[in-house]
Amino acid sequence: MKAPAMSLPRGVPWRERTSGQRLRFILQAGVQLGLLVAALYDLRKRPADQIRGPKRIWALVCGVNYLGLGPIAYFLIGRRRTPR
Repeated sequence: MKAPAMSLPRGVPWRERTSGQRLRFILQAGVQLGLLVAALYDLRKRPADQIRGPKRIWALVCGVNYLGLGPIAYFLIGRRRTPR
């Protein structure tokens, strides 16, 4: 028995996808969009001295939104930790 694929098959029209595939696509798109919006909002509001590197570069990195990797990289690497 073949294991189910983690990604959606390409070239299959929306109407021919199963409801589970449609739901997974919508959830994945929502997570990616949410991460992108959160990262760009934080990038805009955070002072430049609290960010590692230029803000413009991090905005471009956030645009690399394959599986949310750009925004995740910003949150993990781009922000400096502020002392509490």
